[in-house]
Amino acid sequence: MKNACLGKIYAFFAVLALATTFSAAPLRGAEPQSSAPALTTSPTSLYDMGTPILSDIWVDPVKGNNRNSGTTQQKALRTLDAAWDLLPKGTTFHNAGYRILLLPGDYPSSTLPVYMESRYGTFKFPLIIQAATPAQHPRIHGYFNIYDTSYLYLINLDFITDRGYGGGGDVIHYEKCRNVLIRDCKLNGFDGNVRQPQETLKANQTQYIYVENSDICGAFWFPLDYMAVQYGHILGCTIHNAGDDALVIKGGSAQITVEANEIYDGESVGFTAGQGSGLEFLVSPWIHYDAYDIKFINNVVHDIRNAGMAVRGGYNIVLAYNTLYDIGTDQDNGAPLLLLSPGSRGCSPDDAAACQRLHRLGAWGLPTPNDGIECIPNRDVYVYNNIFYNASPKHTMYNHFGIFGPAVAPAGSNIPSPVKSDVNLRIRGNLIWNGTAAQPLGVGDDGEGCRSNNPTCNETQLRNDNTINSIKPGLKNPAGGDFHPVAAGSLYHSRAYAIPALPGNDRPSPPLPPLGALTTTVSSDKDKNPRTATNPPGAFVK
Repeated sequence: MKNACLGKIYAFFAVLALATTFSAAPLRGAEPQSSAPALTTSPTSLYDMGTPILSDIWVDPVKGNNRNSGTTQQKALRTLDAAWDLLPKGTTFHNAGYRILLLPGDYPSSTLPVYMESRYGTFKFPLIIQAATPAQHPRIHGYFNIYDTSYLYLINLDFITDRGYGGGGDVIHYEKCRNVLIRDCKLNGFDGNVRQPQETLKANQTQYIYVENSDICGAFWFPLDYMAVQYGHILGCTIHNAGDDALVIKGGSAQITVEANEIYDGESVGFTAGQGSGLEFLVSPWIHYDAYDIKFINNVVHDIRNAGMAVRGGYNIVLAYNTLYDIGTDQDNGAPLLLLSPGSRGCSPDDAAACQRLHRLGAWGLPTPNDGIECIPNRDVYVYNNIFYNASPKHTMYNHFGIFGPAVAPAGSNIPSPVKSDVNLRIRGNLIWNGTAAQPLGVGDDGEGCRSNNPTCNETQLRNDNTINSIKPGLKNPAGGDFHPVAAGSLYHSRAYAIPALPGNDRPSPPLPPLGALTTTVSSDKDKNPRTATNPPGAFVK
């Protein structure tokens, strides 16, 4: 590591208990306001669709005919493209929303809309595309590119990538959308030979997005990638088969809860809050940090070559009660279990005017074209009550942690200097089993963070407040996919800590972003069992 902001970070980084509820985005589709949206229900609940008023459009890929009306199953259309063309464009739905019911069968890419744009549902009158028979998902052999659309719900759909199809696109791409839901879907970018899409699910400049109980996999970069996305949750999904990071939330994304997911089979980082972004893509007022108010809780992360979790330019980030197994084992690049480093911020020469406009508003980053500089700091990152478990002989090559030391911010970037990755960083209650007792923490030395004068994170504190290589986690069968604790096993001898509330009074300005959720404790586990103060760390209490 180095004490200066660089265009590239070291290889292994660059590749990269008490009841409460989180004040996440409303789950009943309320519009964003100038201040943080009000809490309506716990984010552990599924998005509440209410009781919408709908007009049905039927599609049957086998018996349908595009000369039909689509109003009944007997009069079904043949293609989704024909159904999409029936929807009013450029005007808000009135009197009724629309439910496109897809009968079982295969939907070739030639029968899909080329570009899905400017359909405006409401909470009462949404647009739903779903399986007509939930037990028989339609097989969609193509990708959705969705722009400027609101209240669009995708339910019980399977997206298939045929051999040679995709060409670096995204299985589903949302741009400048609002109030969207993906539930019980499968998004697969792997064609049996190659990970075809750059991202499997990509969302940018989108608000209120809810992804639930879905399988998202097979990208040569990131299976799930958010850029400048605010409000929503990722709940109960499996995210895997990643050529790079598995799940990325970046670019000024904010107020998103990531809960009870399984993330695995990634060539780089498992989950990262913040990473790197072009200044021109940010959305005011989230134009300083790369990620704000992200809760990553009750997840299982395993078989990840780089860090299991990372924060790169994050503010008010909570990583709590996760179970991480077989992580950071990339021996060639010396990956850690946990990475805390600056995020990257660049500016494309194709959109320098947007960089300059946002920079004048107070955005962090250079307003002139550059490839990206790792100078977005971290602040208020809480890492509590996680299990980091590498079964022998697997271990990280060097340190448990990769925590970067201070760096100098570029002149004229609006970024306060020095750039730090460990301001109010709190790492407590974690059970670590990785290598031997001699394995270094990765803090305190030249170029590293959490030095002795850091009151919230230093070597003495880390060793006192975490269980490090003294208790082997007693999990039932982690190598076989069962990460539950052994009954009355060693895990119950590891101490968990109550998570303090986040400050919230140290947001950067101008402009001042909305206040996020400051409550932090976690009321239940991945199986929805209630937590108590005596429960062990990790995603499961029993």
